[in-house]
Amino acid sequence: MNENEYLREILKSQTLAPGSEELKTLQERRAEVEGLLREQFHESSPTIRYGGSKAKGTMIKEAYDLDIISYFPHDDTSAGETLEEIYNNVRDALSTKYYVESKPSSLRLKDADPSNYGVDFHIDVVPGRYTDNSKTDVFLYRSTGEKKRLKTNLDTHIRHIKESGLIEAIQLLKLWRVRNGLRVKHFALELLVIELLKGKRSWVLSRQLKHAWEQLRDNSETISIQDPANPTGNDLSELLNAGIRSELSSVSERTLQIIHDSGWEGVFGPVEENGEDDRGRRIDMLKGAAAGIATPTRPWFLP
Repeated sequence: MNENEYLREILKSQTLAPGSEELKTLQERRAEVEGLLREQFHESSPTIRYGGSKAKGTMIKEAYDLDIISYFPHDDTSAGETLEEIYNNVRDALSTKYYVESKPSSLRLKDADPSNYGVDFHIDVVPGRYTDNSKTDVFLYRSTGEKKRLKTNLDTHIRHIKESGLIEAIQLLKLWRVRNGLRVKHFALELLVIELLKGKRSWVLSRQLKHAWEQLRDNSETISIQDPANPTGNDLSELLNAGIRSELSSVSERTLQIIHDSGWEGVFGPVEENGEDDRGRRIDMLKGAAAGIATPTRPWFLP
């Protein structure tokens, strides 16, 4: 097969098909988390839905987190008077069933069962408050930075990714990220790919990827990204700090050299031939992580 056929086979091996056991397990987790939040905040009637890679269509088997947004009405105060109070109250509610790791704008859920304590469920819950009755723009609490809040829009983010025409390139570069242990956040990488491949959606995958790596290798210090939902209001510079830029540049250079010396398999490995065994192993891992959650329960921005 040629290089683009190979890349499509790699993508195929990374696809979570509708109705697959993996997705069923994730959907069960979402239902559990959602049930818990609705029970705890029944007076507020929060909007609870998928965010992140599940909503954008960029999920891959090797690196996915289930993002659940939990947005409260703009005039509701029962969940908290301030964004920080909402964040803390959602954290406290989730802590009744999970070990919760606080992140800048989200809450990471892990197993609280002593026999599996700290096992990562790969679920991020993002609390927020709508800015008005239209339920479009939302304020998120931000534990770092001067403003302590972000104004954003989930649907704008989803459209920005889905309408880019670059979903496959994004998925392959997410796989490259995890295979190389890169620290760049998924959200930042998605925006970066769209910026680097602007006007190049008609290119074949291999050319798109090489171009992205060449740009990261040669221009990492000058490349920037913007929040499509709030370009001037949200500063994303910390997502591409000097260390992350240097890492992206050096690994991109090494990747291009690997392709030159030994071809694409040196980057993504051989195409899986034992798909059923591999699939079963992933399902077992997912179910093992989900074990022990006995009560019904289920964002976005910075993972």
